[in-house]
Amino acid sequence: MRPPQSIVLRPLLTEKSVAGTEKGKYTFQVDMEANKIEVRQAIEAMYPEVKVAAVNTMIVHGKVRRVSGYGRRMGRRFGKTAVWKKAVVTLKSGKIPIFEGL
Repeated sequence: MRPPQSIVLRPLLTEKSVAGTEKGKYTFQVDMEANKIEVRQAIEAMYPEVKVAAVNTMIVHGKVRRVSGYGRRMGRRFGKTAVWKKAVVTLKSGKIPIFEGL
């Protein structure tokens, strides 16, 4: 089994995800190769005081962004942000301390 820190990369702190913590839902950026079972095991290993009820995963596709070139000859250039995976973890019991006080 891979270490939990290589599966769960970072918590996502957006307005929507912070509002979900009141309902016991926590949002994380996870590795693209990780599945729901690995995410569940990683969260329970990183935070032993919590029990996971459900895991929902989704792939967030990259957005097209304008990249500034310089000079007139360069014209407009477009790039794309990276594709990444998000997991919404619903807890049966316990709280994750990273989200406290937000």
